[in-house]
Amino acid sequence: MNIEANKVVTFHYRMREPGADVIDDSRDGEPVVYLHGHGGMMKGLEDALTGKKPGDHVDVTLSPEQAYGERKADAQARVSIRHVIGPGNKKTKFAPGTVVQINTEHGPRDVVVIKSGLKTVDVDTNHPLAGKTLTFEIDVLDVRDASQEEIEHGHVHGEGGHHH
Repeated sequence: MNIEANKVVTFHYRMREPGADVIDDSRDGEPVVYLHGHGGMMKGLEDALTGKKPGDHVDVTLSPEQAYGERKADAQARVSIRHVIGPGNKKTKFAPGTVVQINTEHGPRDVVVIKSGLKTVDVDTNHPLAGKTLTFEIDVLDVRDASQEEIEHGHVHGEGGHHH
């Protein structure tokens, strides 16, 4: 079965900047599972995976526009410490350059700490990989038809996907 809209795709990937060390490798954990054609994956990766099938290996290099976007100089915010997700507490001081997640109205978001105060954290809201050209090595593991409910909801349900 080939990858196309409304198919659930399972794959492992290795990501790096061209000529650099590996940034992330899903082989260290669970594979990625997503619903193709519903905006849950970077457009550049979806384009590269369209038409592929289980067992295929794909090498693709994405420009910043195809990956996490260009860096925006004015993408800074001051947020309350209580919106930072993860280890630590209200007395935690986060070192500049630390990647943390914050709660937003659209769910968790990765940001980079610029400055940490007693009650607030100044963060760069660009994705930590914004502005970077990225190379992906992808191994397609499985492709299946999405259920009608998955299509209606726009994401995968069950194992490897979203649980309601």
